[in-house]
Amino acid sequence: MDTQSAPASPAGATARLRSMLAGFLGGSSDASVTRRLAGTVFIIRVVSAAMAYLSQILLARWMGGSDYGVYVYVWTWVLLLGSMMDFGISASAQKIIPEYRAGGDDALLRGFLFGSRWMTFAVSTVVSVLLAGVVKLLSPWIDAHAVVPLYIGCLTLPAFVVANTQDGIARSHDWMRLGLMPQFIIRQSLIIGLTAGAFALGFNLGATAAMLASAAAVWIAMIGQMIVLNRRLDGEVKPGVKAYDFRGWLAISLPILLVESFYLLLSYTDVLVLQQFRSSEEVGVYFAVVKTLALVSFIHYAMAATTAHRFAEYHALGDKARLSAYVAYAIQWTFWPSLAATILLLAMGKPLLWLFGPQFVVGYDIMFVAAIGLLVRSAIGPVERLLNMLGHQLICALAYALAFAMNVALCVALVPRFGGHGAAAATSASLIFETVLLFWIVRKRLGLHVLAFGKGS
Repeated sequence: MDTQSAPASPAGATARLRSMLAGFLGGSSDASVTRRLAGTVFIIRVVSAAMAYLSQILLARWMGGSDYGVYVYVWTWVLLLGSMMDFGISASAQKIIPEYRAGGDDALLRGFLFGSRWMTFAVSTVVSVLLAGVVKLLSPWIDAHAVVPLYIGCLTLPAFVVANTQDGIARSHDWMRLGLMPQFIIRQSLIIGLTAGAFALGFNLGATAAMLASAAAVWIAMIGQMIVLNRRLDGEVKPGVKAYDFRGWLAISLPILLVESFYLLLSYTDVLVLQQFRSSEEVGVYFAVVKTLALVSFIHYAMAATTAHRFAEYHALGDKARLSAYVAYAIQWTFWPSLAATILLLAMGKPLLWLFGPQFVVGYDIMFVAAIGLLVRSAIGPVERLLNMLGHQLICALAYALAFAMNVALCVALVPRFGGHGAAAATSASLIFETVLLFWIVRKRLGLHVLAFGKGS
């Protein structure tokens, strides 16, 4: 019998497939663990995206274009401000916790796990009250239909901020499901359930009702996550004295906050500027396009979420060879899946947009423009997390600030004339500029070639 023909048989092919899956999902190496965790994060984000997509489709159809545009506008502000009001603690937790573990600083570790959440909750509550005052002050100049939803958005912010902080703590322990599912699965389920219930009962599902449902979903998901996280931490961290280094935490977190803030501003500038110059209906169409392309950014998010604390760990241990190999691995597993996802989404773009309603198909051309920036950015992987974890937060923040400034200028110049096409072009150009800057910074500061293809000199 010819032994070389065995692999071609069905049984041989099945054996090879099982071997490949075992290599991908099994093993205890850093790469195997990262693949599993990144796969978990990606699946959660994809399921969440499908649920969010469904909820946006239902809301767009139930609310109508104008109310949907107002809801998108207010929810964008919640996402933007809520992601910045934790001082960068959610990201810095992935640096602080591994360093405390490596140094055996158990008291500081216990203090951080407890104090970081109460600190972010207290300050975000104060800021939310101040923001409600700003809404009151500016109400004569704000769209009357947006005032009450904006107040509800302020009420949502403290829970949103604490959930982000808990997400960072959970990810630092490799508890990806605990970190992400409350925000991306449970929250979306509650939004869908509450809005569907209101619609079924005959309530007028406008922007106010939709924001009430979203606020309730955020608070319920955060409280449930807190209960489970506390139980898991009790089994992981021995009880004892707590030490609080608020100044040290902020010294690490605030530069990271700058990076995160400029990144978020860069991400949401297009929608916010579009709201100022174009109709709410056009904002809704553009938002549908962004949601459709979200799968590409989820891949980058999955790798960033699973690699950041390992960058910090390897750096703290002084293992440069391991760090370099791990960075290269993270970049490869960011770019090539992103390329495949981009091709698939562009091919299916029209049917996906049609799900929002026939009028949303006009945004199909915008998808191609917006996809360029996302794909180029994926070519260098999660290098912003690398810079943050290795102490180069300020230069990274500068790169993001320059890209943000460029995005604002281009959006203001292009959106009034070209609408969604101009917003997509401005954002893609800014992402390309940001990618070039980050590549150059990592090359100069760390001596690494952070590109999915080509070789460093």
